[in-house]
Amino acid sequence: MEYIISQESNRIMVVDDEQVIRDVLSDFFTSENFVVESISSAEDALKELESKHYDLVLTDMKMPGLSGIDLLEQIRERKLDTLVIIMTGFGTVDTAVAAMKLGAFDYINKPFKLDELIQVIRRAVSHQRLERENIRLKEVMNLYELSEAVNQSLNLENVLRVIAETAIKELGADQVSILLEQPEEFQTQLTEQFVYPEPDDSRPDGFGSLDQEQLLKRLEGRPYFIIPGAHTKKFFRKYPDRKGLSCLLSVPLRIKDHVVGSVNVYSYRQNYRFGEGQAKLLVILADRAAQAIENARLYQNLRRTFRETIEGLVSALEAKDKYTSGHSRRVTEYALLLGRALKLEPEELEKIEWAGLLHDIGKIGIRLESLNKPGKITKQEHEMFKDHTTMAKQIIEQIHFLKEIVPLVYHHHENYDGSGYPSGIKAEHIPLGARILAIADAYDAMTSDRPYRKALEVKEAIKELKRCAGTQFDTALVDVFNKELELNEKEVELKKKEWSGITTLPTES
Repeated sequence: MEYIISQESNRIMVVDDEQVIRDVLSDFFTSENFVVESISSAEDALKELESKHYDLVLTDMKMPGLSGIDLLEQIRERKLDTLVIIMTGFGTVDTAVAAMKLGAFDYINKPFKLDELIQVIRRAVSHQRLERENIRLKEVMNLYELSEAVNQSLNLENVLRVIAETAIKELGADQVSILLEQPEEFQTQLTEQFVYPEPDDSRPDGFGSLDQEQLLKRLEGRPYFIIPGAHTKKFFRKYPDRKGLSCLLSVPLRIKDHVVGSVNVYSYRQNYRFGEGQAKLLVILADRAAQAIENARLYQNLRRTFRETIEGLVSALEAKDKYTSGHSRRVTEYALLLGRALKLEPEELEKIEWAGLLHDIGKIGIRLESLNKPGKITKQEHEMFKDHTTMAKQIIEQIHFLKEIVPLVYHHHENYDGSGYPSGIKAEHIPLGARILAIADAYDAMTSDRPYRKALEVKEAIKELKRCAGTQFDTALVDVFNKELELNEKEVELKKKEWSGITTLPTES
């Protein structure tokens, strides 16, 4: 088999206590287009490996001080991307097996012929090239999976978690922290935005706190920074309570040449140091992550602006009627109280929240003064009122972002026995979110003052919900809602004033 050495010169370290052997091998490998470093002891070899990368280490087994086997063990422990070949004049089958078990690529006996040695070296270089290509392929696939994952989520916390999980998986890190630049209102300061895995609850500050100024100053103009354990303390405002931080690898998050934060990975394993290959992988990861973080931030800002617009619209609607001021907010909170008790997923709770805020948006086209008179409303006025669910549907379905909440808003006046409107559907055919809103809406209506009656006491309202369970409302949901109200009665009453606090717009004089 023919083994090919890359056109780029491979770096090889020759470690032997005999000067003559080092000189012969150095001359020979130089003629074979290697970059060669000659070292007389394993101790000096380890120091050299701390500052420079070598593809191959060719070491004698028996030397004063640390042996070749000791050197091999240290290289494996530090996870250096370096192949080791052991050579000795005292070779036995047992020593060969021991060296191979510890991770040596091969084993060669002294005296050896140079053409035999170069065949071993060529085979090692070819093996290493294939290994690196496989690693690069694996990295590409992992980064592709990462890109897919972050592109599918515009939730900032989800994006940060995917980034942290990938860093731990691919770099063998123990923990990850991500510093992020805060929005302009916080004067663009960085903060420790995300820590993964989360610190132990019993030691909430056990992870420590990075000194962002020192860290970013050292990162300036660099693609990454590997900080050995002995030098990590000056990069923390508060050092981690967890003992034995052996290495910190930090990579800046950049968007259009502007540093918006950093990804920082920690190792607590004794004498472990992140390598150049791991650092380069984190650089690629950070490059993909920065854009995903920016997209999530932009999406958050858009959602916040949209929510503020919706809340402003709801406030304007409710400002027309002093009796319904704060109604949508209170309905939303009651619905969320029930939704959380049912242990609904966050995505479902979010739909309920939006639907609660917008459930009465269709009233924007209805003359409310005719509905707020002290006496009973006429049949014609009731039919006009019923139109608000259809009008709400027509308004909301024009907003792509809110299409999923249309069924919740449209059907929140359906009755469990099928006697409601607009469609007359019943039981499980009514969307769960709509059944939840029906209870929350009715409860708030009963416990709020109206032109035609005073607010009911909480116990009376609960009694009324029970009376209508199975006809107007889902019995199982009523039971859960009443239980939650009873468990949280004081807290709910205290918060009710806060929930009613949507500002009434000033009227024209």
